Amino acid sequence: MINAIGVTVRFGKRALFEDVNIKFTKGNCYGLIGANGAGKSTFLKVLSGEIEPSKGEVAIEKGKRLSTLKQNHFAYEEHTVMDTVIMGNEVLYKIMKEKEEIYAKPDFSEEDGLKAAKLEEEFAELDGWNAEADAATLLNNLGIPGADHYKLMKELEAKEKVKVLLAQSLFGNPDVLLLDEPTNDLDIKSIEWLQDFLIDFENTVIVVSHDRYFLNKVCTHIADVDFGKIKIYPGNYDFWYESSQLALKQAREANKKKEEKIKELQEFIARFSANASKSKQATSRKKSLEKIELEEIKASNRKYPYIDFKPDREPGKEILTVNNLSKTINGEKVLNNVSFSFKADNKIAVISDNELAITTLFQIISGEMEPDEGEVLWGKTITNDYFPKDNSYLFETEEILVDWLRKYSKDPDETYVRGFLGRMLFSGDEALKKTKVLSGGEKVRCVLSKLMLSGANFLIFDEPTNHLDMESITALNEGMKKFKGNMLFTSHDHQLVQTVADRIIDIRKDKVIDRQCTYNEYLNME
Repeated sequence: MINAIGVTVRFGKRALFEDVNIKFTKGNCYGLIGANGAGKSTFLKVLSGEIEPSKGEVAIEKGKRLSTLKQNHFAYEEHTVMDTVIMGNEVLYKIMKEKEEIYAKPDFSEEDGLKAAKLEEEFAELDGWNAEADAATLLNNLGIPGADHYKLMKELEAKEKVKVLLAQSLFGNPDVLLLDEPTNDLDIKSIEWLQDFLIDFENTVIVVSHDRYFLNKVCTHIADVDFGKIKIYPGNYDFWYESSQLALKQAREANKKKEEKIKELQEFIARFSANASKSKQATSRKKSLEKIELEEIKASNRKYPYIDFKPDREPGKEILTVNNLSKTINGEKVLNNVSFSFKADNKIAVISDNELAITTLFQIISGEMEPDEGEVLWGKTITNDYFPKDNSYLFETEEILVDWLRKYSKDPDETYVRGFLGRMLFSGDEALKKTKVLSGGEKVRCVLSKLMLSGANFLIFDEPTNHLDMESITALNEGMKKFKGNMLFTSHDHQLVQTVADRIIDIRKDKVIDRQCTYNEYLNME
C-alpha cells in the first residue's frame, strides 16, 4: 500500500535513520515506536510528503488516498466544524466549493451548467451526498454535539478542536491513515471509540503513541525506530517489548559464554605455548581463539531511568481519612461533600470528567489548598509527598540541577546526588544544567527524584506521565507497582492505572463512586 524505499533522513551530519526499506500493507495497523528524538514524527512527515528524505523515496499505490492527523489546532479558525472535517478529503471538498460557487452565480450560463453536471458526477462518485452525514457521525462519536457542527472552529475549546481534527483525518475512509499521538487530550470514551474504529478499519494505519494500552489494543505490528534503522515486528506493543528484552538477554548470555571460552583459551595458550609437548595444541587453541567474535550488542537509543520509591517506615493502621470535603472555584463547585478513607496497602486511582476536581482534591489533601468545608486527617505514622500536575513553581530558581536536588536529599554530598541524577538520566554535564532550561520531561524526572529522596510512605501523583517518553513511563509504572506504601493518583495512561490501582474513586457532579476493583473491572461495570 505504501513503501519506504532506501529512505535516509539527515540533519547536518546526524542521521536519524538510514536506508530504510519497509512496506506497510492493507488491513494492518503499525505502531511506530522509538526513543524521543529517534525520528518517529519525522518519518510520518516523510511518508506524508511533508518532508523530503535526504535519500530514497516513498511510493504509495496509484489512486490511493493518504490522510494525516493535523497538529495545528488554529489552522481552520474561520471554517465551520463541518467544513473542517470534510476537508479531510481535499478532492471532495474542492468539488463541493466549486459547485457552490457555480450555483451561486447570478448569470448562470450553459457552460456553467455543463461544468456543474461534470462536478455533480464526480461528487456522486466520491459519495459526496453522504459527506455531511458521515462527518456528523464521526463528530457525534467523538463527543461533538450536533449544535456545534456548524459553529466556526474558533468558537470551540482546545480539546474540542483536537477531536474535530481527528474526525478530519478519519473522514472518507482513507487508504492510508497517519496518526501522530491521536489520544492526546481525548477523554476515556473518545479513546475507546477510536480504538474500536481502528480495530475495524480495513485499510492501512501507521500510528505514533505513548499510550501502551492503546498500542496493544489496535496494533497488528510494531515499527521500531532504533539503531538508525526502522524494523517491523508482528504483534502488539507488549509482544514487541517482551520479545526485544528476551532477544537482548539471549545475546548477552551468548556473549558471556563466548567470553568464558575466550578466557579459557587464553589461559591455555599462556600456560602451554612454551611447552614443547603441548605446542601443537596451543597453536590449535590460538586459531580457535581468533575465530571467536563477540556478537555486538548495540546500545539502544532507549534509556530507562531507575525509579524506585522506598518508604523510610511502614505505615500504621490509620492512614488517611477525608471527611466531607467541599470546594468552590471561580463560582463552580468542583468538590461536593467528598469522603473516603484509606485501608492498608490501598493504591487508589481517582477519575473524573472534571480534571479540576481531581487536582483540587489532591491540592487540599497535600496541604497546598484549604477546603471550604470538611477535613483531612492523616495517621500519625504517615509521611506524604506530592507530584503536582503543574510543577513550574518548583523550578522558579537560578540553581543548577545538582544544587536543586540537593535541597531534598538527606545526604547532601554532591557525589551521592550526582549518582542519583545519573540513574535518572542526568549524567555528566547534564547535572549542571540550569533548572529553568529543563524540558517538560526533564522536570518530571526531577520531581520524581524529589519523591524518591523523600522516603514518604504515602505518595500523591497528579498526571505523572505527562511529558514522559515511553521508556520513562514504563519505568515509572514499575516503580509505582513496587512501592510498598499507600498511593493516591490520577493518570490518562490506561495501562498504568490498570496495573497499579486496586481501588477506583470516580468523582461526578452529583455523587462519588468508590469501588474496590481494578480499572478495567470498573469500566466494565459502567
